[in-house]
Amino acid sequence: MTASTATTADTFRPALHYAARNTWLNDPNGLIHHGGLYHLYYQNNPVDNVWGNMSWGHATSADLLAWTEHPVAIACDEEEDIFSGSIVFDRHNTSAFGTESQAPLVAVYTSAFKAGSTHHGVQAQSLAYSLDGGYTWTKHAGNPVLDRGSAEFRDPKVFRYDGDAGSYWVMVAVEAKDFMVVLYKSEDLKDWELLSSFGPANATGGVWECPDLFPLPVDGDPENLKWVLVVNLNPGGPNHGSAGQYFIGDFDGTTFTSSTTVTEGLQDPARLGEYQWLDWGRDYYAAVSFSDAPDNRRLMIGWMNNWQYANEIPTSPWRSPMSLVREVSLRTVDGTLRLAQHVAEDPASVSGLAPSFTLEAAAISNEMVVLDGAAGSVQRIDLTFTPGTAAEFGLVVRGDGTQGTRIGIQPAQGRIFVDRRDSGLTDFHESFASIDSAPLLAIDGSYQLSVYVDHCSVEVFAQGGLVTVTELIFPSTTSTGVALYASGGTATVGSLNLTRWS
Repeated sequence: MTASTATTADTFRPALHYAARNTWLNDPNGLIHHGGLYHLYYQNNPVDNVWGNMSWGHATSADLLAWTEHPVAIACDEEEDIFSGSIVFDRHNTSAFGTESQAPLVAVYTSAFKAGSTHHGVQAQSLAYSLDGGYTWTKHAGNPVLDRGSAEFRDPKVFRYDGDAGSYWVMVAVEAKDFMVVLYKSEDLKDWELLSSFGPANATGGVWECPDLFPLPVDGDPENLKWVLVVNLNPGGPNHGSAGQYFIGDFDGTTFTSSTTVTEGLQDPARLGEYQWLDWGRDYYAAVSFSDAPDNRRLMIGWMNNWQYANEIPTSPWRSPMSLVREVSLRTVDGTLRLAQHVAEDPASVSGLAPSFTLEAAAISNEMVVLDGAAGSVQRIDLTFTPGTAAEFGLVVRGDGTQGTRIGIQPAQGRIFVDRRDSGLTDFHESFASIDSAPLLAIDGSYQLSVYVDHCSVEVFAQGGLVTVTELIFPSTTSTGVALYASGGTATVGSLNLTRWS
């Protein structure tokens, strides 16, 4: 299908994912749970649906699924664009921005200074504060609060550290073109002292952006904590373009020490597949976690797009959705620590929906089997496969016999892939049509998949979320079929449960 195929303005607007009403968005910013709501701020162009005029958009949700869009929270002006950053609840008013009765929310963001500023050409860290729960913001008169004189110093993620080294604020930011994470400490969010740096390491095929650092219990044991350092990069992902990598190690309040570094210094392209990736798809970038999530859950959300083609995806008047929110955990797999991810709040459970289509054990052999009664454009599909003699097996979603998105497993190669070459609209950019793959091994002789299909996306969670693949797709409204297939032999579907919204 060509990019000239007619579509209505909201053909691809997601049902399960957040997208702005009629503007552009990219990186999630300032993620926090506060006042009983999840606050999602994000890079936003308030006046167009392509990148520019960077400000912070704002949306809130009680359940991580239904989002309410609010007016722009922190707007750019003639002196600065408002680049990425984070928000903390300064409950003890260390910043002195609060009052006797109201502790402030404090946003720490990157000022990308324009020609009208005395800091022109510099990226530095600045503050804004809110006394009404995050809806209106006042910029700090003393901005910027941290200036290295660098043109590529950005994306501060701030958290409260309480440990053996003391209690203070920690900022994790990047020197993007040096492939370096820099860590600072502060008592009041205004005066910052350098702690240490990390990098270059592992993937360095593009600038480093949007870091995050947080502890997680290993295998659910609160007495055994490890720290996870997330570093997004563009380009240089495992399947080209934007992606996010992570390191696992220890943080002593001063220094992060990685135990999962594969290559020090600049990237060895031949070892790209050995690094640990948040997601192996093309469309999961700038992922960071929420502060103060209830029950100490570590919840993450990413921008569901890729800088290779981000400004050209065929959506209107909005452009770019966010991923579903994911809860992350650390699991030991064959003696190795791995990040596992699952959808934080299952849309089916929240909606009270039961599976609308089920299938018990069924063998397939050198065939494509269309599942009558399973068609839909917004779905969750849970299924298991047991390999037989087939060289490849899997399923096709949003299909019509001519187009469709193929999710396949090749057991001999130990790979899973998403093939979107015939997924619908693809020729709006030369790099969009793709086959994107990830390493995947059987567990106890089988493969388990959870697949979330929306109007413009597919998110695949394999083997309990040890491997995820996220891809944008732009299918015809009439392409709603679901099919199973095997080629080069046999495979068995152990079970399939499908929940359909539309």
